Amino acid sequence: MFQPLELFVGLRYVRSRRRRGIVSFMSGASLVGVALGVAALIVILSVMNGLETELRNRLLSMTAHLSVRAEGGLPDWRGLAERLAERSGVDSVSPYVELQAMLAAGGNLEPAIVRGILPEQEGVIVDHVRMLDDGGLERLRPGGNGLVLGRTLAGRLGVSVGDSLNVLVPHFDERGLPAPRLAGFVVAGIFDAGVPDHNSGLALAHLVDASRLDGLRGRAEGVAVRLDDALLVGPFRRANADLLAAPDLVVSDWTEEHASYFTAIRIEKTMMSIILMFIVAVAAFNIVASLMMVVTEKQRDVAILRTSGLEPARVARIFFVQGAVIGLAGTLIGTALGLALAFNVDVIVPWLERTFGFQIFPGDVYYVTEVPSEVHALDVTLIPIVAFALTVLATIYPARRAAAIAPADALRYE
Repeated sequence: MFQPLELFVGLRYVRSRRRRGIVSFMSGASLVGVALGVAALIVILSVMNGLETELRNRLLSMTAHLSVRAEGGLPDWRGLAERLAERSGVDSVSPYVELQAMLAAGGNLEPAIVRGILPEQEGVIVDHVRMLDDGGLERLRPGGNGLVLGRTLAGRLGVSVGDSLNVLVPHFDERGLPAPRLAGFVVAGIFDAGVPDHNSGLALAHLVDASRLDGLRGRAEGVAVRLDDALLVGPFRRANADLLAAPDLVVSDWTEEHASYFTAIRIEKTMMSIILMFIVAVAAFNIVASLMMVVTEKQRDVAILRTSGLEPARVARIFFVQGAVIGLAGTLIGTALGLALAFNVDVIVPWLERTFGFQIFPGDVYYVTEVPSEVHALDVTLIPIVAFALTVLATIYPARRAAAIAPADALRYE
């Protein structure tokens, strides 16, 4: 079967069994290095993608996708909520009041966010809170001064359902002097939100009680909007600028409120990619070294080909083929290995934890207790292309050296 001479000779050099020792070892090390680099990149980026998705889902489980509020409260929050609820892509609209407070019970004092809600209209929290006792958020009644506490927060305060506690809210009077507000509340329930920050720092109250404590006289501070798709919050804001652009309104969304989390993940993904790409770079240097040795070893063969009329460019392509085959094989093996590991992280990681007796993500430290994996087509496409491109670039110098061999010098002592 006809095939170009460069391809025939290059593949013959790759398959040659006469080349042993250090050259064969370096070629094998180059292939293994490329494969390990590609596999590691695919696995690490898949895990980072999974962590980002899991963190986003957990953070958004009890967070509004979009918040619309006003200084001093919204006088007509019901009208604004009705207009927002009619817009396309809106799942629910819930009024809220949010206070930074200190909770005191006995000798215990803990900081917390007191969030005032209307239980019958609440669409942000109600579906993601698991009550640890009989009943639900409907126990929050206007004027009842009831609080539903996160599990960890209740434990730190040493309170249970029915116990009394005091809520202290910092406030300044018209002269700028501190005039904190203090009110007595009763523990109406304890919840588990599945997120450590919410369990340890969130308390729920009825909107009327929280509004009075904040000095809003029954008004809502703002409305929390949940969308059908949280990732479309940017287009939603632009499409509804006529309603959200009022000068007295302050609009924010989850991408702004949790920007630090996702910025940190993006930076980690970028740095991991750069660090792991060094594995491929080292393998590429090995390809350069091994091909230079092959060029030195094959000077006589190259000289014979040149005297037979083979152009320098075609000589260069012979060694280009050899290096490209090593890079292509390593890239394909690494991609297959990386995908196999990435798709089976949920099996491999528990086995490693059982075998070596450790836990990668302890529940008392991290939001996520299991290692997630989410393979993105872009990563699986881009990583092999970049890795193969590096290996191809590594063949340029040895190929040019081979093309520069002078036949007379190479055959002088033959």
